[in-house]
Amino acid sequence: MDISADQPIFVISVAAELADMHPQTLRQYDRLGIVKPSRAPGKSRRYSQRDVNMLREVQRLSHEGVSLEGIKRILELENQVAALQSRISELTEELGRRPRAVDSRIFAAGAAGDVVSLARGQRPRPRSQAMVVWRPRAIGQ
Repeated sequence: MDISADQPIFVISVAAELADMHPQTLRQYDRLGIVKPSRAPGKSRRYSQRDVNMLREVQRLSHEGVSLEGIKRILELENQVAALQSRISELTEELGRRPRAVDSRIFAAGAAGDVVSLARGQRPRPRSQAMVVWRPRAIGQ
């Protein structure tokens, strides 16, 4: 039987013991939104192994002098980085599945300001209209 690190299996007393903290500290962290455990049907907290690891990280940062607001922000940023790394992996896999075009298309601005598609090595045609140059006249001319 394989148990996921995200499976909420520990009651608060066991999670507190595993994290070497007092259960009241875990309740405080839950109220502050630092570590949010799952809730069982009777509304009791259930902690996963990932939650316990996060509690240990909170304790380590706290011992280094980081405030609880600072710890909360650090954890939010770490979660954001993990989500972005996951998205990068997804997009990289998607790009790997796409067929590569032999003749890559290149786009440029046309004479009228529109977007034109060009073959590799081709340049857009120069404007056929004459360039109008405006010169101000001196007063009295």
